[in-house]
Amino acid sequence: MTLPRLVATDLDGTLLRSDGTVSPRTRRALATAETAGVEVVFVTARPPRWLDTLSHCVGGHGRVICLGGAAVWDLAQGRALEVHGFADDVVGGLVAALRSAVPGVALAAERPDGPAFDPWFPDGEPGLPAGLRAAPLEEALGDDGPVTKLLAVRPGTPAEGFGVVQRGHVVDAAQDAFFARVRDAVGDRAQLHFSGAAGLAELLAPGVTKDVALARWCDRLGIAAADVWAFGDMPNDLPMLRWAGRGHAVANAHPDVLGCADAVVGGNDDDGVAAALEAALAGATAPGQSSSAGSAR
Repeated sequence: MTLPRLVATDLDGTLLRSDGTVSPRTRRALATAETAGVEVVFVTARPPRWLDTLSHCVGGHGRVICLGGAAVWDLAQGRALEVHGFADDVVGGLVAALRSAVPGVALAAERPDGPAFDPWFPDGEPGLPAGLRAAPLEEALGDDGPVTKLLAVRPGTPAEGFGVVQRGHVVDAAQDAFFARVRDAVGDRAQLHFSGAAGLAELLAPGVTKDVALARWCDRLGIAAADVWAFGDMPNDLPMLRWAGRGHAVANAHPDVLGCADAVVGGNDDDGVAAALEAALAGATAPGQSSSAGSAR
């Protein structure tokens, strides 16, 4: 087997264990892949402030594609190298449309320099300054850089259930109806991404997806899609898995992802990504010697 030139992996539910940690086995596998000449890049919906604890795992380049593809973040320098967000004149209209379509909706905005929340947005993230929830989101727009992601929480979502990732085939009529109202409200001004978090709709600017961001990264390095392996677990990973030469789903992935993938590896709590890399490294030739890593699509 020829090693890929680049491995792109989602984090939550894919590379990370359910408690959010990177196992020693996974750390070793990532380091061994980098030593063998395979570039490893994390491609995640996480905002930059959730990435510092992973700085020891990002290899020599020290960068992460984050916010669902809306930014490339340099962990060493603590700054964005790329930002692909909403135009300033679009965000206000989206917020107004969501308020009208979903009375009582709780909104938040992610920006490279930090978030802003409605005061009634579920407070599930400890350690954030109270000033980030001081006023409705509208009053914070225009500050601290472009909005890279809008978050909308379904009214009535229980605090204890908010953000819990729904695994497997979950029928949630209230969530489906909420998504439909959000889609109708935003039209083609934004695209809805589904990362599995209960009660949450995530909106990114048109054209911002994990695969587009990864393709830009690989283009700068002169790496073809055929020489990329990708790993993921949720529908927002599907474009990346389809783009890569070989797309892997972890065993705990959403049914749509399991049905799309070229291969299924062990679950996130069983170090499935690490096991796949170990197997590839055990008897592989050097990366980049072949461009036939993936199945034909």
